[in-house]
Parts: sequence; C-alpha cells; structure tokens
Amino acid sequence: MAKKETDKENPSKLDEVLAKIKETQETDVKLHFITRILKSGVGKRDKTLDKYVFKVYQIDVDDEIRGYLYDLSIKELERTLAKDYSLIDYDPISDDTDHLFSYKLKAETSSFSDVVVNQLGKDLPKVESIDGIVSENEELWAYCIGFLDVENSTWIYTFRKIMISKIAIDEKSDTSKSILWRQIRTIFDSSSKKLTLMKGEAVTLDRQIDCVYWDDTFYVLKKVPFEQIVGLQEEYHAKAIEVVEGMQKTGLIDGLDNVEEELKTNTSLHKKLVKLQQNGGLESLDIPRIKKMAKVCRRYGEKINIGDDGHVKIGDRRDFETVIKAMCDYYKKGEVSGKSYGTFSGRELKEVDT
Repeated sequence: MAKKETDKENPSKLDEVLAKIKETQETDVKLHFITRILKSGVGKRDKTLDKYVFKVYQIDVDDEIRGYLYDLSIKELERTLAKDYSLIDYDPISDDTDHLFSYKLKAETSSFSDVVVNQLGKDLPKVESIDGIVSENEELWAYCIGFLDVENSTWIYTFRKIMISKIAIDEKSDTSKSILWRQIRTIFDSSSKKLTLMKGEAVTLDRQIDCVYWDDTFYVLKKVPFEQIVGLQEEYHAKAIEVVEGMQKTGLIDGLDNVEEELKTNTSLHKKLVKLQQNGGLESLDIPRIKKMAKVCRRYGEKINIGDDGHVKIGDRRDFETVIKAMCDYYKKGEVSGKSYGTFSGRELKEVDT
C-alpha cells in the first residue's frame, strides 16, 4: 500500500486532502456510480440548462478491489502533486498547463450540486445490475470513490468521468498485476451483488482522477472531464447564448446569425463568450470602442469589418472570433519586456502606490 508520510514544506490544500486520505482506513472505502437522467418531457436537443438530474448509487466491492481503489487513488494524487502545480481559482479560460484549480459549485446553476450536497453520505440505493441503471434516458456518467475522515466524520470524494468505451469491455488478455495497475477491470456479479475482479465483460475503473471534493470545494486535476461531470459545458453553452443575445441588443454588431450553427457545438467559443461576460467587455461597447478594437487588431494582422454606420459586420466564424478577442483584451503587452502576447487567460491586477 501507499506510504503514509509526506515531506512537503509548504503543503497546499490538495496536499492536506491527500494527507487526510492517507489517514483513512482502507476498509471504509466506498464506490459509487453516478447516472445522469434526462428529465421527463425534455428533449436531449433542448437548449434549457436544467434538463438533467443526477442519481447516486452505492456498489458493493470485494476486498481486493477496495484495496486497489485505495492504493491507486493515493498514488495518483501523489503523482499529480509531485509536479508542484500551483492551485488557483477556477477560470473557464486559463493557462492550465501549470495549474490545478479550486471550484465551489453553485447550487443555483448546477443540478450536479445535488450529488455532493444531498446524496453522497446518505443512504443510497444499491446497484442490483449494471443494466438496471442504464436506459435510454439514464446513462452511466461517473464513478466516485469515498474516503471516510473518521476524526471529523466527513467524507472525501474523488470523481472520474465514465466513457462509453469503459463499459462492458470484452477483455481477452490476462489480468496480470501490471495490467491491473493501469486499469481495474471488474464485472458485476449478479449473485453476490458485488463488483469483483474477473476476466470477461467488465466495467473499467482506470487510475485517473478528474477531481476531488472536500470541504464544499472541488479540486480540479483534469479540467475538461471535470467540466463534463458537473455540467459546466451545458452551463457555458447557456451563458454563451445569453452573451450573443446581449450583443444583438447593443445594436452595434450585425450578422450574428452567421454564427448560429457554430454556437451550438463549439465549446471553445462558449468559454470565450463566458470570459467576455466575466470581464464586462460587452457593457463598455460603443462606437469609439469599436474603432479602438479595429486599430488594435490591425496592429497584429487581424481585421474587424466596420460598416459606414460604425457597426461591426460579422460574415463568418473567423470575423466573430476576432471581435471576441478584441472585446476580451486578448492582445496583451508585457510591462517589463515590452513583448506582445495573445491569450484569453489572465486576471486583472490593481496598481499600488510605491
């Protein structure tokens, strides 16, 4: 099993979480499956944000799987923390190559909050069969491993998004220890009602962790899967539509109907529009600001089309993204080097008197 000590001089919140997990007992480890259910009367293509609910199931596991879950979780967290990433507040667009993120889920915007607030840690229905929790409107969404902090009577949870390819795998190769180390291949035994290590059809629980939930906060290790799990992608889509509607209401941007199709599926564009909403770039839009935007873009070889009426003219996705760049202060200059950079990430700084 994983060793219990840590030698970090300046531990982060995630280091604290890891230390607490190491103090838990392997025998207390719980495995949960989370399903996502389409609400009655709502279509999958409907644009409403609140169209899914989530349901948590407890699944019994044998001692061997429990041991692997415990050991692999600790080792995966140790592997991630060994890279010495900084921990920052979650940002939809950021340079996430050197960061981990913390995120407080908002109950008013995410139905997934019900999972961590009202379901986990309570009496839960147990899985009788995998087929029994999967249907046309209910899909296996994520799995969750729980670790009991006995001292504080609280639970720490790790989450991993379940991909369709990880369900009902026909595994022909030998489940040797080296393979088990990379992935835990399991089968639900309908007679014992337990998930056990076996060959054959399987549910695969891999060694990755997408996020950890502790003390009302998510700690994000893998950004995109985390966004999928808690429904941020749907939330961003809904907010992106609101932003575009706000752009239309300004009366200063023509041709927004040319990006309607792109807006339906482009998750990267959704995040950029959310960033625009956050930095208030839309509220300050006027004719002088449009002229300034065009001037800055020309400096870097890009073009904003402006009509005789002073309005922005959008002909295609590229035109639209150039406008979004300008409104989001994408073009930045280093205070010391004087070099120019292009990035949607970054946080506003306040100058201080010296």
